[in-house]
Amino acid sequence: MDRINNITIVGGGSAGWMAAAALATYLGKGTAIRLIESEEIGIVGVGEASVPHIRMFNGQWLGIDEAEFVKRTQATAKLGIQFNDWGRIGDSYIHGFGAIGRSLGPLPFHQFWLKLHLAGRAGPIGAYSPQTVMAPQGRFAPGDRNAPPNSPLGDIAYAYHFDATLYARFLRELAEERGVRRIEGKIVGVKRRAADGFIESVMLENGEAVGGELFIDCSGFRGLLIEGALETGYEDWSHWLPCDRAWAVPSESTAPITPYTRASAQAAGWQWRIPLQHRTGNGYVYASRHISDDEAAATLLANLDGRALADPRQLRFTTGMRKKFWNKNVVALGLASGFLEPLESTSIYLAQSGITRLLALFPRRDFDPLLADRYNRESAFEYERVRDFLILHYHATERDDSPFWNACRSMDIPDSLREAIALFRSDGRYFRHGEDFFALPSWVQVMLGQGILPRGYHPIVDEMPEEKLVEYVEGMRNTLAQAVSTMPSHQEWIARYWKAAAP
Repeated sequence: MDRINNITIVGGGSAGWMAAAALATYLGKGTAIRLIESEEIGIVGVGEASVPHIRMFNGQWLGIDEAEFVKRTQATAKLGIQFNDWGRIGDSYIHGFGAIGRSLGPLPFHQFWLKLHLAGRAGPIGAYSPQTVMAPQGRFAPGDRNAPPNSPLGDIAYAYHFDATLYARFLRELAEERGVRRIEGKIVGVKRRAADGFIESVMLENGEAVGGELFIDCSGFRGLLIEGALETGYEDWSHWLPCDRAWAVPSESTAPITPYTRASAQAAGWQWRIPLQHRTGNGYVYASRHISDDEAAATLLANLDGRALADPRQLRFTTGMRKKFWNKNVVALGLASGFLEPLESTSIYLAQSGITRLLALFPRRDFDPLLADRYNRESAFEYERVRDFLILHYHATERDDSPFWNACRSMDIPDSLREAIALFRSDGRYFRHGEDFFALPSWVQVMLGQGILPRGYHPIVDEMPEEKLVEYVEGMRNTLAQAVSTMPSHQEWIARYWKAAAP
C-alpha cells in the first residue's frame, strides 16, 4: 500500500526518455509514468558519443536489439577517442576502450611493457590494445567468440556515435509502448506541499496541474525542479574545467567513417569530430575569457572535414554538479544534475548510471532519507572521479603557446588527482577508487598520452627473465597486429550489418 504509483518526468531528450523507458520496463503496469515536454523548448541534442556502458543499458536493461538501435539512430562504432595536440602540438594518441595486453598474476600488462619501453625496446602503448590497433586502421569487429580464454580478442569493448535526437525518438516509442504517457506542454509553475516542501504538482501553460509522488527532473541546464523550485545549490568546478561555452554544427559525412571520436586541442579549448552514417557532428568547446564567440565559431567552421549543414548553435554552461542529486521527492538526471564537458563522452553514461542507481535505491512513499543520502554520496563520488580524469587532460600538458594552456598547466588541482599523478610518475601504479568509472587502462593511456612517463616500474617485473619478458610483451604486439589485419574495415562492417536508411 505504500508503493509509489505516480511518477512525473519533467523534460524529454535522451535523459528523460531513457528514464521513462527504464522505469516503465521495471516498475510494471501498476505505476503511472508521465513525461512532460514542450516542442517549443526542444532539447540540447549534441550528446552523440558514448562509452561501452550504453551497450549494457540498451541490450540487457531495455532489451533493445543492437542492429535496430544502430539503424534507427544512424550510429557508427566507437573504439575510443583520438587526442591530437594535447600534450604538445603534433602529439597524437588514442584512449581506447578495454584492456591493455593481458595481466600476469597480480601485475597489469603495462608494468612489463614499462621495463622494455624505458630501455627503448618496446613500441608505443597503443600497439598492445585491440582498440588502439584497430582504430587508426579503420577496422572494426565486435570480437571473436572462438578466441582462447583470456584472449584480448574475445570481447572487443566498443560504444557508438549516434544521433541523440533520433535516440530520444526511438526511446520515446519504446517507452510509450510500455505504458508511458507523454504530455505536451510548458511548465509555468510548481506547487509544493506546505508540510515538508515536497513537490506536489507542476502547472502547465494551459492551466492543467500534473501531480506525482516522485518527480524526475530532466529539464536540462535550468534544473526547473531541483534548482528552480527546491534551490538545491550547485558546486562550481569552472576553476578546474575552464571551458564554459561550445559551438556545435553538423557537416557532411566523409568517407571512410572512422571508428573513433576525434578531440583536437585548439588555442582556447578543443574541437570534437563525431562521425555518424548520415553526417558528422562537430563542436568547439572553449573558454570565453580566452577567445571571442565569433573567433571560436570561425575556428570551428575552418576545421570541418565537409560542408557545414547548418549554422553553428551555441551552448553555455558551468561545469560542476548539484549539491544534491536527490532532494525531497525530486531526482535530477542528465544536464539537470550537473555538467561535465563532453571530452570523454560521459554525459549519456552519467544519466544512465543515475537511472540504474535510482532503480537500485527506489523509494516507497515515505522517502526514507537513507536512500537519498546513499544516492547522493554515490552520485557525487562518480562525478568527482570523472572530474579528476577530465582535469588530467588539461593540466598534464607542456603547451605554452596560449594563455589558455598556460593557465591549465599551472592551475591548482584536486589533491586526489595530484596524488594519482605522483604515484604514476614514480613507477606506473594507479589504484582504482571503489566504483570509479574510469579503470586502470584509461588512466594509463591518458597519463602516457599526455606525457607523464614513469621513472620506473614495479619491482616484481625483474623476477621475469628478460627473454621471457620480451616474448611476453612483443608476443602480444605481434598477435594483435596479425589478428587486426584480417578484420573488415569499419565501413565494410556498417555496409554489411548496420546500414541505416537514408534520412
